[in-house]
Amino acid sequence: MEVLIIFKFELLKTCSQTGARLGKLHTPHGIIDTPVFMPVGTQATVKSLTPKVLDDLETEIILSNTYHLYLRPGHKLIEEAGGLHKFMSWEKPILTDSGGFQVFSLSELRKISDGGVEFQSHLDGSYHFFSPERVMEIENSLGADIMMAFDICSPYPHSYDEAKGDLERTLKWAKRCKSAHQRTDQALFGIIQGGMYKDLRLRSVEEMMAMDFPGYGIGGLSVGEPKDLMYEILEAINPVMPVNKPRYLMGVGSPDCLIEGVMKGVDMFDCVLPTRIARNGLALTSQGRVVVRNATYSKDFTPLDPECDCYTCKNFTRAYLRHLIKAGEILSSVLVSIHNINFLINLMKNIRLAIRGNVLGDFRENFFQKYGYN
Repeated sequence: MEVLIIFKFELLKTCSQTGARLGKLHTPHGIIDTPVFMPVGTQATVKSLTPKVLDDLETEIILSNTYHLYLRPGHKLIEEAGGLHKFMSWEKPILTDSGGFQVFSLSELRKISDGGVEFQSHLDGSYHFFSPERVMEIENSLGADIMMAFDICSPYPHSYDEAKGDLERTLKWAKRCKSAHQRTDQALFGIIQGGMYKDLRLRSVEEMMAMDFPGYGIGGLSVGEPKDLMYEILEAINPVMPVNKPRYLMGVGSPDCLIEGVMKGVDMFDCVLPTRIARNGLALTSQGRVVVRNATYSKDFTPLDPECDCYTCKNFTRAYLRHLIKAGEILSSVLVSIHNINFLINLMKNIRLAIRGNVLGDFRENFFQKYGYN
């Protein structure tokens, strides 16, 4: 009798030039090629883009937010609708974060204890309580393919004692999350914490590995620290992370960080960056960032990126996009978001090709030179 594999990670190869990883992640809603970038659909939608557009862009997986969906429209309503996939009409994989980052960013509106976190809604000021068990209940109702454990993200900067305390509580909560997790068709990832201290990060990896999660998030980075410090932490934990399980660097999405992260062993990334900057009239292109709203593009009748084949670049000029932005038209956000998502998805495709060809180091050098990074 054939055994149905619900969740499995295949490491296909490592780049001989850099050690970067090429893999496939099997989920109930499809196979994901890694390394992968996940667009963020915080409230069960990637802002300004339909599921069909995302599918046409060959998006493989999107991320939604537990905190926001719990507050509105409510996880039980989504469960009644048939789960998050049916509710938002997305047939491919979904990852839900735990809401931990959002809760802990409400520094003036929350109180942390060993039991969990009491917080006030940013919508109406009402009081709520998230425990590890409660978060698992919410994420089980949402029904994403991958769900994250409830953790504490240490704000930057922080002291050693603060990072240690947050780590120890995160480890305790991870055990409780694993005990409370109910559904076998959802993979629960643990989250590596420890702030900016390498010994705490290594301890986190060791103790999380002992709990044997099917994958691991790397949290508490890209929270305001210098990029070089983030890279040092990734380099420190890369050799001790489990080889046969996916690694997810949370909240990172700029092109330079994607490339550097992959070279330091990361398989999965997410960030609001491409759609957020699109709404401000900023595009990612092969020649670097383009601030489309600038007056210099008022009579520029060339595509946003001459090397791009997305719908936006094939049909519209910089002058037209600038006009939409200046006129406050919603279409500007749609078109620049399409381009930015396409840019990052294609970047990951090219990264995977470079890993397969053992030339990722050369790819990095060429990309950085062309993009304008030092």
